[in-house]
Amino acid sequence: MAQYKFEILDVFTDQLRAGNQLAVVHGADGLDQETMQSVAQEFGFSETTFLSAPQNGAHSAAVRIFTPANELPFAGHPTIGSALAVARAQGMEALGQGIVVLEEKVGPVRCGVRFDDAGAYAEFDLPTLAERFVPPGTKEDVALALGLTEDELGFENHVLSQFDAGLPYTLVPVRDLAVAAKTRPVMTHWNKAFGEHSHNSAFVYCRETMGHDNQFHARMFAPDAGIPEDPATGSAVASFAGAVALFDDLPDGGHTVRVEQGMEMGRPSLITLELEMKDGDLVGGRIGGHAVTFATGEITV
Repeated sequence: MAQYKFEILDVFTDQLRAGNQLAVVHGADGLDQETMQSVAQEFGFSETTFLSAPQNGAHSAAVRIFTPANELPFAGHPTIGSALAVARAQGMEALGQGIVVLEEKVGPVRCGVRFDDAGAYAEFDLPTLAERFVPPGTKEDVALALGLTEDELGFENHVLSQFDAGLPYTLVPVRDLAVAAKTRPVMTHWNKAFGEHSHNSAFVYCRETMGHDNQFHARMFAPDAGIPEDPATGSAVASFAGAVALFDDLPDGGHTVRVEQGMEMGRPSLITLELEMKDGDLVGGRIGGHAVTFATGEITV
């Protein structure tokens, strides 16, 4: 048996007991995959990360990411929270800012961190640009799987789509906040609508928002990954970048989009998406957000 330090962060928020909870386990070099999965199940958060020494000495840390059900190659709030945890461990808080490179299964992820009067903030470059795929299910299938009717899906020129920027998501536009609020997973229809694989997740969004400075309202459901609903999903917003670039016909240059999530769960979150467009195509992007430390301690494994 050995002891490992851990911390719990609330990510994509600057307030305690909001945002998305993340457990970060430090010095996890001696833990095998089975033990990591068991520890993630014990924490019970949407994700738990395990930090170890990087393979490339120029990088900051290696990170493995687990939901209660499986390992992920990449995820958003685990990247934000892990970057800030690594930055603090390496003394960057005293400097006010720095660069952290995390080795994730998807590849190296470069993160900028800063510590100031507004709190701790991190942002990372999209590990890969969103690629579009054909959604597994029809509009009827998706409506049934979310407890909705077909006429409640879509707004303006936003239609069902599927994008992958490290993890695949079916992106489901809905008419307004009222429709978003009543959305729920209907498991008897889930696999037909979203596919039979370990990340058959639905990112539901609308243009109407609760915060007047935000551009989109979202909910994310991943029941087959052990996540009935997620308060903030950076990897989904990375994929969502593809839909925003496609359907909103953005002009060339930089654009900032704020996505609110978690309101229906009582854990309000805010994800900042920066997009870079050139000749009508998405050529770059970043995901950013605040995080606060809720607890620290040790686990015995």
